[in-house]
Amino acid sequence: MKSAAQRVIDRTQEQLRADAVPHAVATVVRTLSSTAAKPGMKAIVLADGEFAEGWLGGGCVTSAVRKAAKKAIETGEATLVCLRPEELLADETDAKMVTLARNGCPSKGSMDIFVEPVVPLPELVVYGEGPVALALLRIARGFGFTLTVCGILDAAIVDADHHYAAPADLDSQPSSNAARYIVVATQGAGDIAALTSALATSHAYVAFVGSRRKFAAYAGKLTDAGISETSLAGVRSPAGLHINAVTPEEIALSIMAEIVQTRRATRVSQKADG
Repeated sequence: MKSAAQRVIDRTQEQLRADAVPHAVATVVRTLSSTAAKPGMKAIVLADGEFAEGWLGGGCVTSAVRKAAKKAIETGEATLVCLRPEELLADETDAKMVTLARNGCPSKGSMDIFVEPVVPLPELVVYGEGPVALALLRIARGFGFTLTVCGILDAAIVDADHHYAAPADLDSQPSSNAARYIVVATQGAGDIAALTSALATSHAYVAFVGSRRKFAAYAGKLTDAGISETSLAGVRSPAGLHINAVTPEEIALSIMAEIVQTRRATRVSQKADG
């Protein structure tokens, strides 16, 4: 039977998951000698390093877990925090997925704490209901995205997590904490409204299914709508990697490849900065 403290942690994590809030779960897996926390104790740590719930010990433990949790959330990789007295640190090897930290507390105890990130799945937003939009949505599910479609309401046609009839409907929704990758595949049917909506929100990637010339022709109307030149310069147009794609399925594949490339490049950059 779960303790009251564990039930509180479970409820907190359920709410964080529901709200798509990035966090990490820190679990004590082993202790040696005298330590305040015992195996099985948990804490939830937010992206800024603050503890949302739970307790693992004093300042030495808290500082090490905060640092490890922030990095885990940024990189998406779990780590094992090995807290040791200074005289024992030399006996440890800094292996992959292991974070060594000095325990300066008088107790001189040792602890191993598993820190696991819980990061919302990235979101793929597709505007449009033409052949390229449909082909992209058909293949995207297998790449680990939540899917949002703007323009296709028939769930029998496409399997998406969220459906919106028009950009205004999507704009009225609260912003998500998940990284957002956006593809405007309206192909002449409401391009300006879709691009304005896409560029007005926070995003990791925006692509336009259309030629550079066509997108350039929209620049004046988009700037009049309040879109900055910096945002316009970041739009991938034409969308997708250059693979000589011709059919809607091939174009969708090139776009998905570009999204994966962008997503992984961001992860590599975060690791390098860390």
